[in-house]
Amino acid sequence: MKPKLVLACLVPTDVVTRARTEFDAVIAPGPNDMTVPEIIEAATSHQADAIAFTNTLPLNAAAVAALPPRVRIGATISVGYDHFDVAAAKARGMQATNTPGVLTECTADFAFMLLLDAARRGGEYDRIMRKGWRYRIGQGDLLGVRVTGKRLGILGMGRIGRAMAQRARGFDMKIFYHARSRLPPEMELGATYCPTFEDMLPHCDFLSVHAPAGPATDKIVNARTLALLPDGAVFVNASRGGLVDEDALYDALTSGKLFAAGLDVFRSEPDYDLRFSSLENVVLAPHVGSASKETRNAMGFRALDNIASVLAGKGPIDPIWT
Repeated sequence: MKPKLVLACLVPTDVVTRARTEFDAVIAPGPNDMTVPEIIEAATSHQADAIAFTNTLPLNAAAVAALPPRVRIGATISVGYDHFDVAAAKARGMQATNTPGVLTECTADFAFMLLLDAARRGGEYDRIMRKGWRYRIGQGDLLGVRVTGKRLGILGMGRIGRAMAQRARGFDMKIFYHARSRLPPEMELGATYCPTFEDMLPHCDFLSVHAPAGPATDKIVNARTLALLPDGAVFVNASRGGLVDEDALYDALTSGKLFAAGLDVFRSEPDYDLRFSSLENVVLAPHVGSASKETRNAMGFRALDNIASVLAGKGPIDPIWT
């Protein structure tokens, strides 16, 4: 008999096809991902061996405890897992996995797109054209800031942070970074390590954050740290909304402290702070940094690989805890 799976989130057709081929699968019917009560009910009634979900499902300790004992693995189709109480999963002996690596390039592409759009006012230009244009734009009007040759600060130098740095090198940017530990020289590729986040900020014409969410990084971008940036800096966040004090970010954007921001993630999703939608100097996206067909397929397949490996007794490929 095929192992039993609850696929609680909406995924590309190719991932659904594979899930149905290799597993006895219950698939989220749509139009939305399953809620916590729905996944608990489905896992119970289906006698599921595994569940697959993404960051739309807040699988906290109570939800983990409510899952039937038969569930042996929870596989999140994401790199981040702040929505998943991994400690609770470990306490009950349930494996927890994520999908690192497969979305690195796509997410870095998107983060750098946000950087360019924010710096060069891409959103504003697009809105002008869609409204019909029909008026002269003078040489001193609607000026952005140049990217080439500027200084980029990166918080978090994991896979995506390093991929972001690689793209920036193509624009002759000087790279500064802060991470929990310094990279070896062959991975730094000339980037300058800063021992603290605060040490890095005065060197940042652009700041891009690529750190996981958690107590150590919650609201690490706040009024105090934003004040350390040069006036007119550009901020990019394609990692986690929890890193940002959004009141402080809004104040920095409206006061002129920041020239612009590119935001793909927010503290509350999808019910994000609508104040940002009124700002011309913000480029907004609905948490879609990994949203290419190739990458979303690869993420779904990686989650299924982890599930198949665990249920075959081989252990997880991408364990969140060991």
